[in-house]
Amino acid sequence: MDETTLIINRVLPILLLIGLGYWIRQTHFLSEATVDDLRKIVVNLALPSVLFLAFLEIELKTTYLAVFILLFALCAALLGLGRVLKPRFGLQHPYFPFLMTGFEYGMLGVSLFGSAYGLDNIRYIAVVDLGHEIFIWFVFLALLFLERDGVQNPGHLLRSFLRSPVIIGILAGIILNLLDAKEFLFERAVTGGLVATLQFLSNLTVPMILIIVGYGIQFSRHGLRDAVSVAAIRLIILIPLALLLSHFFIGELLGLEKSFQAAAFTLLILPPPFIVPLYMRHDAGPEERQYVNNVLTIYTLISLALFALYFAANPEL
Repeated sequence: MDETTLIINRVLPILLLIGLGYWIRQTHFLSEATVDDLRKIVVNLALPSVLFLAFLEIELKTTYLAVFILLFALCAALLGLGRVLKPRFGLQHPYFPFLMTGFEYGMLGVSLFGSAYGLDNIRYIAVVDLGHEIFIWFVFLALLFLERDGVQNPGHLLRSFLRSPVIIGILAGIILNLLDAKEFLFERAVTGGLVATLQFLSNLTVPMILIIVGYGIQFSRHGLRDAVSVAAIRLIILIPLALLLSHFFIGELLGLEKSFQAAAFTLLILPPPFIVPLYMRHDAGPEERQYVNNVLTIYTLISLALFALYFAANPEL
């Protein structure tokens, strides 16, 4: 298979599945409640299965701590930058700083990277995402709750973290990996069947997520200019950073293979977390909600285009 055919055959399914999701919304083929139920299957079953298997099978190295620290620090710096830019640009949107940081790893990063490079390579972007995941759970969510409720509850955050199926999948995979239990799990009668079940569930992840992402694509012309400006500011910062950090820091300085470089670039071009609308203040007006949704939709479309271009230039890991 020549390189052009490979690129088309890997990128086209992504676009078709997203298009299918958009068609489902436009034709009301499935109700919003049904799609929400599908999202529950992804978040609580399919995605945790993918991440458990990814961390179970990857070779853990101390070098990865540098990537962990880098991603956490980068997310914190972007949040701080958002808080600095908001008054300087005279922005009236309280959620602007939250849209300047964080990356939609679960509902977009996994599906893009997995569909293009294969689910067996998800472990690379899973490792790159770890520092970001800790930032989201213990800084980003805490500040979202503070913005919404005016209070922070560390105990509530910790309980939510430990009860999250995604986090349980990650932690279980890491612990069993450190215990060198992979061979035992795959070869024993009952545990082998359980692992096979998780593999079946993980195969649902990519198509279901892409359909859900396509279903969520919607924006209003009202406030479109403000939304485009957020995407532009963030991309002007992150595209050069994604190229520099993936090549020089991860590739040259840490000496990690090309798979980690592709994973880092993919993560850094993703849109802000899709959870922002879920935790907005109850009295947030429709204009602010539309603004946030516009940013997420526009940024998602740009991320798809950027990833397709990157994959065209780097079709093999």
